[in-house]
Amino acid sequence: MAGIGLFRIFDPKVRRHLISDEGEVVIDEVRHHWVVFTVPMLEVVLAAALLLTMATTSIGGQPVLLAIVLVLLSHAFWQFLTQHRDRFVVTNMRVMRIRGVFSQTVATTPIARVLDITLQKPIIGRMLGYGHFVFESAAQDQGFREIKWVSRPDDRDLTIQRVIQRTGLRASASVDVLQGDEDSDDDGTGPIGMDSAQEVAGAYAPVTTTSSQPSRPAPPPSSGAKSIFNSERGNWTDED
Repeated sequence: MAGIGLFRIFDPKVRRHLISDEGEVVIDEVRHHWVVFTVPMLEVVLAAALLLTMATTSIGGQPVLLAIVLVLLSHAFWQFLTQHRDRFVVTNMRVMRIRGVFSQTVATTPIARVLDITLQKPIIGRMLGYGHFVFESAAQDQGFREIKWVSRPDDRDLTIQRVIQRTGLRASASVDVLQGDEDSDDDGTGPIGMDSAQEVAGAYAPVTTTSSQPSRPAPPPSSGAKSIFNSERGNWTDED
């Protein structure tokens, strides 16, 4: 329990950086692979061994050994904090990298700017389950050039690709709306703005007028009539 509390105290608290009122949510929060804590743990083990030696034997130079123990523990703790607070975050709107212990750096870029991603998996990384991301895009100027020691790199790569794809689809839909597709209640049965086949048929229903002459139904469309639907976009067309 004490370890869990320690992790929470030094957690970078990613969610305070989200634009919650705009619906931003965390898709994936990438922590470093456990292999980055190997050196700090070895330093802790070495410091514990020196303390045990000082307690069980009467060797000389104990002040020097005690200073070495303190240096090892301090360096291990610092490395632990540095690696623990270095996070790469993927949201439905952007990617962020949060790092720093005392002074914090938060680098962000829209997800649409993440274009080219190279996944590097060394031999040891394939055995232990980690890899490195290399971003070859405008995002590299804001601290995203390399994201190292990523656990489950294949799953993380697919996650980023899915978010980029969905963001591109939403952007295309927004362009359609700006170009005149004002209705968004399309259910796949007709043009945008028509929810059923009955509404499409209603477009050619007879129109009742107040004049004395009887209304005449519109003639059925012939083979040379105007096209009702555009096969590429669900919108009305006026092609001859």
